[in-house]
Amino acid sequence: MRILFLSQRVPYPPNRGDKITTWRLVERMKRRHEVRCVAFAHDDADVQAAAELTRLGAPTTAVRIDLKRTKLASLPLLLTSKPLTLGAYGSSELQRVVDELAPGCQVGYAYSSSMGAFLEPHSRLKRVMHFAELDSDKWRQYAERSKWPMSWVYAREHRTLLEFERRIAAAFDENVLCTPLEQEIFRREIPGPSSLVLRNGVDLAHYQPRPDRAEPGHLVFVGVMDYLPNIDGCVWFVNEILPRLQAKLPQVRLSIVGSRPTDEVKALAQRPGVVVTGFVDDPREFLARAAVSVAPLRIARGIQNKVLEALAMGLPVVGTTSATQGVEGQPGRDFVLANTVDEQVRAILELLEHPDRALALGRRGREFVEQHYDWERVFDPLDALLARFERA
Repeated sequence: MRILFLSQRVPYPPNRGDKITTWRLVERMKRRHEVRCVAFAHDDADVQAAAELTRLGAPTTAVRIDLKRTKLASLPLLLTSKPLTLGAYGSSELQRVVDELAPGCQVGYAYSSSMGAFLEPHSRLKRVMHFAELDSDKWRQYAERSKWPMSWVYAREHRTLLEFERRIAAAFDENVLCTPLEQEIFRREIPGPSSLVLRNGVDLAHYQPRPDRAEPGHLVFVGVMDYLPNIDGCVWFVNEILPRLQAKLPQVRLSIVGSRPTDEVKALAQRPGVVVTGFVDDPREFLARAAVSVAPLRIARGIQNKVLEALAMGLPVVGTTSATQGVEGQPGRDFVLANTVDEQVRAILELLEHPDRALALGRRGREFVEQHYDWERVFDPLDALLARFERA
């Protein structure tokens, strides 16, 4: 079959959460099918990545986007019932490319709801809506943690985007969620349409344990650092949790590893024991040198690649419910669950003061992802879905 794959970012290279998943989707699909990608290019690197992806056998059209400009241009939508998201990711050029390519394809696969809008006119295709996360629910969480007027803006986005998600879900042939929890929310908020779970995985050969390199007292957080949940989690951790850890163990330090840190994140580097790296070629270097991986997210949905990668590295993980709820492990066995400041401090100190317990937890975490999150296994439902379309 010919598959038209749409994503908010060029699905290559796999160096951030969404690109890891979209590249794996494209790579799996093109083993048996022809895949044509259409995606937004956010910078010159994305344009180059599109050329590389084409060379790898998945012809890719990259349409440039300036999100700062499109977000500003979408503000008049506040006077309408249309979600700001569809304004920010709206593009007549990308729609034209989709309209040209769709007649030659049998399946349209949209990764993230905003990309589903471009497939809406093409009912002849077998269409799949892959909700990377339920964006409407994310905006609800933002609204609950924000002050007016942003709380109103986020609440409005939750309502309007949910209506759009309901329309798309009902019209498309299949809806894909990344965790059973996401599917549960989907079924509650959008009852009726078909859905299936397609978990994220982790590259077990790429992420290998290196316990011999762990540095006492070294904590690590890995994530794109212009993303609100990551910013909120790191600011909370540095302001509320890290000082209490350092009061007990002065050698405790935190590496915040990830591209595009905002000014608010960069300012955290002025605090004792905090390093903000910005983009690094290989986050594994920091994961290997860490004693504990922290995931203090207070706003999150879906599955956190940062948690899977740390577990694959054999690192003990201390995370909140928001950060770990998409990982179907058992708290206390595979990772440590800690939601409050007191719980975070107590859990991290326990691991830092007892390296043998930290090592044992890390080993169990590695065993858990080996059993449940190997990419070759988690995408079996994708093969079955595409085979179903072929038979139709």
